[in-house]
Amino acid sequence: MAVAEPGPGRSPDAPVGLDDIRAARDLLADVIRPTPVTHSRALSELAGGPVWFKCENLQRTGSFKIRGAYTRIQRLGERERATGVVAASAGNHAQGVALAARLLGIPATVFMPERAALPKVDATRGYGATVHLVGETIEGSIAAATEFAERTGSVLVHPFDHPDIIAGQGTVGCEIVEQIPDVRTVLVPTGGGGLLGGVAAAVKAQRPDVRVVGVQAEGAAAWPGSLMSGGPRPLEAMRTIADGIAVGRPGDVTYPQVEALVDEFVTVGEDALSRALLHCLERAKLLVEPAGAAGVAALLEQPDRFGTPAVAVLSGGNVDPLVLLHVIQHGMAAASRYLSLRVRVGDRPGALAELLALIGSLGANVLDIEHSRISGALPLGDVDVALSMETRGPEHCAELVEALRAAGHAVFDVAGAPVW
Repeated sequence: MAVAEPGPGRSPDAPVGLDDIRAARDLLADVIRPTPVTHSRALSELAGGPVWFKCENLQRTGSFKIRGAYTRIQRLGERERATGVVAASAGNHAQGVALAARLLGIPATVFMPERAALPKVDATRGYGATVHLVGETIEGSIAAATEFAERTGSVLVHPFDHPDIIAGQGTVGCEIVEQIPDVRTVLVPTGGGGLLGGVAAAVKAQRPDVRVVGVQAEGAAAWPGSLMSGGPRPLEAMRTIADGIAVGRPGDVTYPQVEALVDEFVTVGEDALSRALLHCLERAKLLVEPAGAAGVAALLEQPDRFGTPAVAVLSGGNVDPLVLLHVIQHGMAAASRYLSLRVRVGDRPGALAELLALIGSLGANVLDIEHSRISGALPLGDVDVALSMETRGPEHCAELVEALRAAGHAVFDVAGAPVW
């Protein structure tokens, strides 16, 4: 990919440049809060140099989206303002549009999927928007919002594919350059490309030597294939816990912006995203949604790949509590801090108590247990005990299995295969 030339102007191929972003920053001066950067000692040790988190999860509405939404809506003409705005979103964009419209005294209507997280629906309504739950997926909400705009004349505020949206999101990049002047790498969670394109424009115009990296979820990575094809290409299917960056096709406006300015894309899997969210909670004391932790996931997986000082943008912190619970459990399992086993013991009084005493003496915490005598694969006189345990990591898991075997037990995984 091409790299932006130095200077404050716009790259020839990029729709939005530093001047546009600085103008947006002036508009946002009394609206958003410049979010802090926090040093990550744990990741700095892994990467061999300073790593910082840019905490957009602490922004108003819990994500960077208010920056672009306010910039877009503030620039509407009087007639457009009179008819109001409409948006479709599963969460962060909805809240950004709702708050921006309220601040500007403009009516806002937001279409959200029927199964959108209740906290996000309530927050959007709390900011003053009229919310309609339509469609099983975001595509159904988008169709409904588009029809509403055509019927009423309301302005459809796209979540990423508009120059004003890109310019507003780009103000994050201006803050990064000021806060970490010697930054060498910026990692940005990427869906449609509005945040990435804006950050790249702000950073590259002032520091063309800085490497800007887009990070996508493996199950929703539309950018690598599109860039190889030379234009936006839709994905046939998507599946990821990172719903905030689950966008099936790059935008027509964001595509040339990103192609002109971004150096590299990396993808991260579901396990990596879960571990990253858990890392942010435990080590940084920050609540970050799976999409917002994508840059952290990339650093945890390949700490030697990126130059330091590095900044990972934590793009949002709006996560449903039930999803958070699931992701934490998944992250602990991915980090080998959950261990599920089937252990075969003799069917005699006291055998189960002895097994649990052994596990307890080794420092594991039993979370769930199931005792079964009914299985065609069981030898007569034996029982299977299915255990879920909280452990301290891979070495502790191996120690547990070795001790169980040394005590004369056969040890299997949950599918019945011998362990290690």
